[in-house]
Amino acid sequence: MTKRHFFIGGAQRSGTTYAYHLCAGHPEIEMALPVRPEPKFFLNADLYEKGYAYYQATYFGKKPHARVCGEKSTSYIERESVAREIAGMIPDAQIVFVLRNPIDRAISNYRFSVLHGAEHESMEVAFLHEAERIEQYDRQRFSVSPYAYLRRGRYIEYIEMYERYFRPEQIHILIYEQMVAQEASVQGLYRFLGVDTEYRSPSRGEVINANSEQVSEPLRADIREQLNEQFAPYTARLRAHTGLEIAEWK
Repeated sequence: MTKRHFFIGGAQRSGTTYAYHLCAGHPEIEMALPVRPEPKFFLNADLYEKGYAYYQATYFGKKPHARVCGEKSTSYIERESVAREIAGMIPDAQIVFVLRNPIDRAISNYRFSVLHGAEHESMEVAFLHEAERIEQYDRQRFSVSPYAYLRRGRYIEYIEMYERYFRPEQIHILIYEQMVAQEASVQGLYRFLGVDTEYRSPSRGEVINANSEQVSEPLRADIREQLNEQFAPYTARLRAHTGLEIAEWK
């Protein structure tokens, strides 16, 4: 029997791993394994050519009574080719995006790059000179640029890109700050996926996949204000497009 599928996309460092665990424990959901490295099936042309049967057999099947299959590959949000290929193979797929305050997300993304040896500049240089560095990365090592700290926070652009391939009702947006603080947000995710909303995940409230806070200096207040102004029009478009309040993003 063909099962329903959903995909958790980023942006990176937005809490997608936390969302994964909220789903993985649910008795009606089977999440693709392994968690790390992520499957990235739809980012790999050779894998994609193997087709749906290979995808299902390779990443699922250990939870036969599950009703829904999910995959978390964070970079999916950034590639139009992925949206097109998911729609081509699984046209009724559901898409879940996890979004976080774009400045906090950028800081976490920077620290992640530092921890993994991809970043050697200061946070100030990395943010203020992103445009000239963003394409200067090892494509054999990274599926997307590790330096897209600010561009990755223009969430509305990615959502509108996916809406070219999926109906709005196939797309669900989770706000990270709400997901970790409000049970209603998690229940909304389960409701969207069509599974039991009364399930309470043991992962609720856990700190998962955290960075070390000691790997970089804090962001200067004047730069944070500059970034607030830079993100403001994108966040305003996101609010207007989705109807989300997102009061947590100060």
